[in-house]
Amino acid sequence: MLWAAAAVAALGLLITLEITARRYGQPGPITDQVEGLIFAPKPGPLYGGLALMMVVLTWRQRFIAAGVAIGIDVVFVLIRWAADAKTTDGHVFGNGALWVMLGCAVIAVTRRTGPERVLLLKGVGLGMLLVAGRKTGDTWLFITSKARPAVLDQYVATADHALGNPSWLMGRIVRTTGPIGMHVLHLVYAQLAVAAVVVALYQLRHVAVERRFPAHHLVRTFLVIGLLGPAIYMIFPVVGPVFAYGPGASGTGGVHWAVANLWPDTPPPITIPHPMSYDEITPRNCMPSLHTAWATAIFIHTRSGPRVLRFSGTFWLVATLSATLGFGYHYGVDLVAGVVFALTTETALRSLVRGWDRPGIQLVTYGAAVFAALLVSYRYLPMEMARHPWVFGSLLVLAMTSVVYGFVRTTKLWEPTAAPTRQPEPRLEPV
Repeated sequence: MLWAAAAVAALGLLITLEITARRYGQPGPITDQVEGLIFAPKPGPLYGGLALMMVVLTWRQRFIAAGVAIGIDVVFVLIRWAADAKTTDGHVFGNGALWVMLGCAVIAVTRRTGPERVLLLKGVGLGMLLVAGRKTGDTWLFITSKARPAVLDQYVATADHALGNPSWLMGRIVRTTGPIGMHVLHLVYAQLAVAAVVVALYQLRHVAVERRFPAHHLVRTFLVIGLLGPAIYMIFPVVGPVFAYGPGASGTGGVHWAVANLWPDTPPPITIPHPMSYDEITPRNCMPSLHTAWATAIFIHTRSGPRVLRFSGTFWLVATLSATLGFGYHYGVDLVAGVVFALTTETALRSLVRGWDRPGIQLVTYGAAVFAALLVSYRYLPMEMARHPWVFGSLLVLAMTSVVYGFVRTTKLWEPTAAPTRQPEPRLEPV
């Protein structure tokens, strides 16, 4: 029933976004998904979705599925080469992964019964959700640029004085690292979904043997963050420092709409903020920082893994935070909101699995209240935050730290405790 309800809700969301996108003259996520069967695929985790689906298959079935996907892609590449067809940013592979996932769905319906059918459909659904999530996110970002012509960057930039304008500082630091440092950070920032798939594959490694999914895993958190977070974009539209106070991400675009070309050399002056108009192209996707939220989720889910996975989760979190600030995509206060958002979402999902108890309810309520207070303070108290940075900066860090402490404390209470080994009672031996 839960999976059926989720499928119906996802279908309803896709149809709504499709209709809304077409009203703005663009194809929606359903159209993009259908086109992905034939035309050159757009950038996205198609083979990542296939890898997630294959956790329900045996090793023999995995090799067959991967071989068929690669074979289909080779055929498509040869046809496009012969027809001299254009590709999107040089992406030529991915159609095969989508065809194999759809083929497994057909096999589940026509050739499987009972629990085996349900398990295979769950695997297909998991892989397709990852693929559809990317398409849905792209459509939603397009809608934010059309539906929210005014942005609140001046408010956020003013409030960011309380943290010392970290985006401006990191922007200068990243620039000094040269092309190698910037390339590494770009790679980490762009391949966040790949890191999530790797962690998820580790968590789901026993599904094929146990014939069931674990109660909670990273993909659930990743998808829920991606579903709920963009709604905040519509409430609090922000484009980011490099667009509002710089030359734009490309070095040229956005400068005509910017307040001034200040990022990253000159911190913005403290002036009374106002909503400002911006173009209808740049997504309003800063508040909260979902890259920070996703990287935080990856960090959390790697804590129970082996040392190499824990190290990778830590590296990905640090590198993602550095990239979001250093490339001017986010303000410091965006990151604070992103951490609180991720921990609150993770707590709610874990509570749904194990049952709502008092610690879980308290932490979710507290995290939601802190998140709401952050947004309200950024919108209505930016001047006070800028004029008293030591006070409000400390309060921001304290608020985020309190949610982190509450999460660690609550999850430790939820961890099963091993029963103490019972010592045998001493007995008298005959002499």
